[in-house]
Amino acid sequence: MTKSEFQKLTEQPLLLDGATGSNLLAAGMPRGVSPERWVLARPEALLRLQRAYVDAGSQVLYAPTFGANRAMMASRGDGGDLTALNRALAALSREAAGGRALVAGDVTTSGKVPDAAPDYTYADALALYREQIAALDAAGVDLIVVETMFSAAEAMAAVEAAGEVCALPVLCTLTVEADGSLFSGGTAAEAAAALEALGADAVGINCSVGPDQLEAVISSIRGAVGVPVAAKPNAGMPSILPDGQVAYSMGPEDFARHMGALRRAGASVLGGCCGTTPEHIRALRALLDR
Repeated sequence: MTKSEFQKLTEQPLLLDGATGSNLLAAGMPRGVSPERWVLARPEALLRLQRAYVDAGSQVLYAPTFGANRAMMASRGDGGDLTALNRALAALSREAAGGRALVAGDVTTSGKVPDAAPDYTYADALALYREQIAALDAAGVDLIVVETMFSAAEAMAAVEAAGEVCALPVLCTLTVEADGSLFSGGTAAEAAAALEALGADAVGINCSVGPDQLEAVISSIRGAVGVPVAAKPNAGMPSILPDGQVAYSMGPEDFARHMGALRRAGASVLGGCCGTTPEHIRALRALLDR
């Protein structure tokens, strides 16, 4: 997909998928394992989930490459072939999409803030993201998603790296406090403007909190940028059940209703993060269709 094709696509609301990790946990994935390796060993869990998202109306599936960067792999003691790992995971999502949805190569944080410590500089971040994004481009994804970024500097490194190694559209979403502040300092609106200047084709937020707390944040980002604004929040706030499982406070209808407010605040790329299911996406699709 070209950047101009992406811009054309976002002239109407673009519906992303919902959560991957929380649904794989519900499907039996143990905590503490490498989700990427677990998915490759048990592909049916992912295929079933992503096909359900497409059936619910998702136009973009996130390939399960969230932790398939060199830093995250090393933290798990995984010294495997990064290119082969990203290629295999992207192929699973292409199979699930079946030509009915686009596939995004999913990129996330290393867990560090560039230049906050001498062992991880901005140059290191650029190298980290160049490697994974080049692998995803070679895997044939339709666009790059940089998500769950708590550091504006690291998000900027990922967007800059994408522009250096591929010509794909780039969507970049930050995770923020309910007031729009970043965990590493600054605001979502300031970071979004910087990301647009570096070449991001859409910017916004994901994860963070529920959509009921993000209307002002989305409005502030909309006022700061000229590219499409994305909102992919959690299904409300989490709570720990007596059996140790995590539950989220918003059902599909409430989630969709609050997402409608984010749509009116200026978000045109919409989806769900932790706690959302295909039913949340189905309810959101119905709202957008109305």
